[in-house]
Amino acid sequence: MYIGGGPAQPEENTVKIYTGSDHAGLSLKRRLIRHLQEHGHEVVDLGTDSDASCDYADFAHAVAERVTADPAALGLLTCGSGIGMSIAANRHRGVRAALCHNSLEAGLSRKHNNANILVLGGRIIGEELAIDALDAFLNTGFEGGRHERRIGKIERP
Repeated sequence: MYIGGGPAQPEENTVKIYTGSDHAGLSLKRRLIRHLQEHGHEVVDLGTDSDASCDYADFAHAVAERVTADPAALGLLTCGSGIGMSIAANRHRGVRAALCHNSLEAGLSRKHNNANILVLGGRIIGEELAIDALDAFLNTGFEGGRHERRIGKIERP
């Protein structure tokens, strides 16, 4: 809560977030989209919008392509475990998709690895823990310094 003179200040900077899920991550993705929208973020959902069986890689590639084309944006992917989504998204040059299970990992993925896509397992992590992880991801900045050099070693020619 903001206390002081003048207009209330936003609690966090808002960003554009590209989201995607397969059928197994759909429920969690929907809950996280609501949370993002409640906090004023611009959400672009690239699917799926059905609980019919589908292939996670299609949505991982779609989000990864958008995030690399829009460097100011971030991504959010959910599937059953998060493993397939993170593997597929990380095939894209410039993507650092981090599979996280809690807010500590999510914050560190941004602080030390400058992750640009958060990946969560809908069958692994509960909604409240996922919200905490998402908030940590969004509210943590990249530390730079020695971590910049290390990230440079990830992107090989």
